[in-house]
Amino acid sequence: MLIPVILFIVGLICLIKGGDWFVDGAVNIAHRFNLPELLIGATVVSIGTTLPEVMVSTTSALGGHGEIAYGNAIGSVICNAALIAAITIAVRPGKADPKSLRVPVFFFFAAAVLYAGVAYTTGYFSCIVGIILLAIFAVYMIVTVREIKGSAAADAVSAEGETGSSTGKDIILLIIGAALIAVGANLLVDNGIIIAQALGVPESVIALTFIALGTSLPELVTAITSLAKGHGSLSLGNIVGANLFNLVLVSGVSVTLAPFQVPQSAAIAGVNASLVLDIPVMFLVMLLLTVPALVRGKLSRLQGILLLAVYAAFCAVQFAL
Repeated sequence: MLIPVILFIVGLICLIKGGDWFVDGAVNIAHRFNLPELLIGATVVSIGTTLPEVMVSTTSALGGHGEIAYGNAIGSVICNAALIAAITIAVRPGKADPKSLRVPVFFFFAAAVLYAGVAYTTGYFSCIVGIILLAIFAVYMIVTVREIKGSAAADAVSAEGETGSSTGKDIILLIIGAALIAVGANLLVDNGIIIAQALGVPESVIALTFIALGTSLPELVTAITSLAKGHGSLSLGNIVGANLFNLVLVSGVSVTLAPFQVPQSAAIAGVNASLVLDIPVMFLVMLLLTVPALVRGKLSRLQGILLLAVYAAFCAVQFAL
């Protein structure tokens, strides 16, 4: 029991330090090339913090547990928007750049409509669907890279040295930070489950807490670190980008390697609970998170509180099913 506790603490330290370095590297790069922090958060930071979901979902799908890969994608979107983003908004609401937010939001809802369309019609995520999702990811990255190049070209004078560090050092911070986040998340989840089992916590509770929240810990750590350093836009961009990647990258890889049916663990009025509850809530929380930012260019504390209330109600219903 002592070893899992020690490894659990080591995982937590890795997450905290990894998040710190990752945010520092991303912010320095954003400042050096005069790029919007929200744009950096929606690309580089999002890929790094989505690594645990990619590993968990791919391993689960290859092991014949498609329900974990499916639930991890949708559950992470809901958790990221209605818990992690909601906490940062409720604590410190701030401004958002609608221009930088439009592209990731558009791609997210395009992917979500495809994802929901497949779930409601065929109910089977085939290899073709996985390839289409990965294609959406590739197009998004191409569009975003071009946008980044355009922003860099507009600011011809390099800001090299203004941040007090070199580009190479910032890239190293990003890589090491991402690695520490991934390792820390795995240590925390694996050993958290062992500790919970030793304490007699039910398997259903373990699945709904340690696994679901565990793979979203990088987003949580990055959000808190960004908030503490005063970079709220980076946090918002990271959440939107990570949610997009949960659908197109995480699901795309797992579905392409191991196609699966939409799982059914419970029913509401005789209909698969996922179709009645999970997917609609996914759309709801993302609309509540992004529409105010796009329309008004800022976030409100009431918005964060409302998202937290939706997440609490969602969890309560899940436990009741």
